[in-house]
Amino acid sequence: MMLSTERIIYCINPTCDRPANFIGERICANCQAPLIYRYLWATGTLATTIPPETIVAERYEVITQQIWLDTQPGLPPAAPQNLPPEVTPYLKLYQQHLHLPQAYGFVSSPTEDGDIFLLENVPVDETGNLYPTIASTWEQATAVRQVYWLWQILQLWQPLSELAVAQSLLIPDNLRVQGWCVRLLELHPTPPEEKISLRELGQFWQPWIASAQPQVAQGLQNIIEQMCDDAADFETITTQLNTFLLSAAAELPLSLRVAGSTDTGTELAQNEDTCYPNTNEPYDPLIPRLSMVCDGIGGHQGGEVASQMAVQSLKLQTRALLAEVAEQTEPVLPNLLREQLEASLRVVNNLICARNDEQKRQGRERMATTLVMALQLPQRVVTLSGWPSHNAHELYLVNIGDSRAYWITRNYCQLLTVDDDVAWREVRHLRSLYRQALQRPDATALTQALGTKDADSLRVTIQRLIIDEEGLLLLCSDGLSDNNWVEHSWQDFATPLLTGEISVEEVVENLINLANQKNGHDNTSVVLTLCQLSKEYLVPVISTPPPVEIIEVATPEIEIEEPAFAQSSQALLDITLTDDPTPSTHSPSPVQKPSKQQRQPLVFLGGLLAVLVGTTGLGWFALWQLNPQALQQICQKLPQTLQSLCPQPK
Repeated sequence: MMLSTERIIYCINPTCDRPANFIGERICANCQAPLIYRYLWATGTLATTIPPETIVAERYEVITQQIWLDTQPGLPPAAPQNLPPEVTPYLKLYQQHLHLPQAYGFVSSPTEDGDIFLLENVPVDETGNLYPTIASTWEQATAVRQVYWLWQILQLWQPLSELAVAQSLLIPDNLRVQGWCVRLLELHPTPPEEKISLRELGQFWQPWIASAQPQVAQGLQNIIEQMCDDAADFETITTQLNTFLLSAAAELPLSLRVAGSTDTGTELAQNEDTCYPNTNEPYDPLIPRLSMVCDGIGGHQGGEVASQMAVQSLKLQTRALLAEVAEQTEPVLPNLLREQLEASLRVVNNLICARNDEQKRQGRERMATTLVMALQLPQRVVTLSGWPSHNAHELYLVNIGDSRAYWITRNYCQLLTVDDDVAWREVRHLRSLYRQALQRPDATALTQALGTKDADSLRVTIQRLIIDEEGLLLLCSDGLSDNNWVEHSWQDFATPLLTGEISVEEVVENLINLANQKNGHDNTSVVLTLCQLSKEYLVPVISTPPPVEIIEVATPEIEIEEPAFAQSSQALLDITLTDDPTPSTHSPSPVQKPSKQQRQPLVFLGGLLAVLVGTTGLGWFALWQLNPQALQQICQKLPQTLQSLCPQPK
């Protein structure tokens, strides 16, 4: 260790011959590459004794107590070959990256007190300062945000309890907030002799409830009293808190404006991406509720077909889901909605997979697609004020592959998804820390996509978020996200859009241009949704009707042209329809059935999924494109409530 005299940070560009830059610069003075400022949390009592301005291991600058800056972020951090047990919870919980830090590396101690364990993705802002604790910001938070913070903690309770680190949720200084998002500073093991339960969590929340916003204080107190009962049931508490959260969120008027576009790029001849909506999309009631980006795999012989099939199939299934949810008188539980979304993805997967099998496609010849999809689900709820609302601000986010979703405000940019690639596979299997796994030559190779294998092999990631602040939801293919260009450039487009200086359509066009300039080797798709809320908590007079929700669509009403497929791709869409279709050999494995009471709300959707899987395994999209009359035959067999959702033949 030594005290720093010159504060230097090094460029990560391996070809830069003069990588040293002064800390504070954003762009390398030599090669113009963006500089990476990676702030870390140094765990353990030894780290607390190292004073600021110290340089540790010739690369880490101590900013403040336990907050270190990696001045050589292009180099992999050190890690032992056999990872110690304290690392295991971080690796197993990697999918909770929105809330939890990730294992970064180790620094050898100059004494015999043990190594210092370093964490990344910690609640530290871009200037090296910790985000505030929940306790310090609680009283200034809106009612819906207070409930949302508690909901997030409750959702972390079970996975952390299973790994004996739930104690992390009972330490006030460990619970930080970045806007809407609860983030933990580190994971603390629960002492073996201690058995913590919902009672301890409820008691920990009690001081906050005493100063909660008046609209939610009594309701939260009732829930906490149940948590402190010895007979407390986790599922019951979760259901009650979920309903309460939706009722609070529904008080706020929500406005959505969406635009999307896809571009071939500067080097490729064929665009395998598909996005929804896009600039030449006709008006559709699904807009702006539904947005999707698919990055096709398989070259011009199939990639564009796979991405088109995924988008069109999911549009049909989403129409059915929205129609069925709209008929419910009580909110549908998140777990049930996740099951339905996962079932939809299995359908899409097997439609593409069956086509691959029929065409005898093997290995890299198999067509497939990534997917990132966002569904803003407008459930009917009764607000805390007692009036009915048709939107509880739920956002369901689905991703398979390496297309990404970001949440962006005026103050920060959050990556919402985790790539399905080899590097994260190594983390999931407890074989490596993420930064070490990135050194593999195949680190960014995909480990799954829709259509490569049977649906039994899919690991679907579905998140439920609540929109409780103004922000931008960005979905994009890796044509934009490669080399972290979203993280480097988000301020350039977010602030002008959120201040009304530029339109959503213009930002989408600018992002496509940025991608072509920086990552022109690939196709690029971008779908951007501007989400706006009232800043005040609404308590309308009983005789006053609730505020009207405004939904704006940033897409022109023009006829969409039929997709122009390459000849080899068009052949993939050839189909044979029989009056008595036989199930595909690759029909999706059944999703674990909920209880009878839970199954009732979405029974018709299950029928639709069965029809979609059973139509020769080739996919309704092919029917729609080449034989609309055949599709109508199938639609006529659906329940009458769903027949209107089928696309009409042209």
